[in-house]
Amino acid sequence: MNLLLEWLAIAAAAAALLYIALIVPTRWLKIEQVRHSLDIGARILQISDLHVDMLRISSQKLQEAIHKSNPDYIFLTGDYTFKASCLPALDRYIGVIAAAGVPVYAVLGNHDHNFPDAKRIIDVMERHGVAVLRNKSVELPDFYLVGIDNYGTGHSRIQEAYRGVSDSGKKPVIVITHDPNIVPVLQMRFDYLLSGHLHGKQMNVPFFFSFVQKGALPAKGIYKGLHHTPNGGSYYISKGIGQAGINARFMVRSEITLHEI
Repeated sequence: MNLLLEWLAIAAAAAALLYIALIVPTRWLKIEQVRHSLDIGARILQISDLHVDMLRISSQKLQEAIHKSNPDYIFLTGDYTFKASCLPALDRYIGVIAAAGVPVYAVLGNHDHNFPDAKRIIDVMERHGVAVLRNKSVELPDFYLVGIDNYGTGHSRIQEAYRGVSDSGKKPVIVITHDPNIVPVLQMRFDYLLSGHLHGKQMNVPFFFSFVQKGALPAKGIYKGLHHTPNGGSYYISKGIGQAGINARFMVRSEITLHEI
């Protein structure tokens, strides 16, 4: 009997450790703050990789975090869901995001292009007033915003996305896209680029990207945070708010990112 109790205690302790190590980071939302001055004086909240099919951050908690961040803009950098059954959940989360009452712009990710009909995702966005930029740019009061469709699935049309962006250089150019692996091939001018896709590794173990092939940047050890290019442009890779593959994280917290520019 004593031996059985000991084994039960060991099993319970092991289960608790696994929960703390793998599940808690998916529930413990961090508002990552990044200061990268472009002399605009705007606060941009980036929400990447919602993956509502594998998301443990409640819509209420997200709403509270958005309110706390007090952004001027919200940019969504792809991967919302690939399951039709999750569209109602997506509708709820996008509704919470749109309720912030600030302009919201979005791009699509690889999971969205794996959806049977990506237009259904776009319809959810547009129903809440979210502008989906599919290789399209808009001129905002203080900067150009360029939305480039997902690179890894072959949907990027860079020249088309930059149509309408002035070459004068008087306004900064901010790019939103899902897959940061577009950066090494992006020859057009940008001052700041926001992306996601890599989840900060999600499972923070050594040599992870030696076994999981995710492109040129992670192969070089670039998979999260702020980086700079030789031509002066900077880019940020979000760790994302949801999970992909398995609904767990190891030593990588879910994040939304407040960029002060």
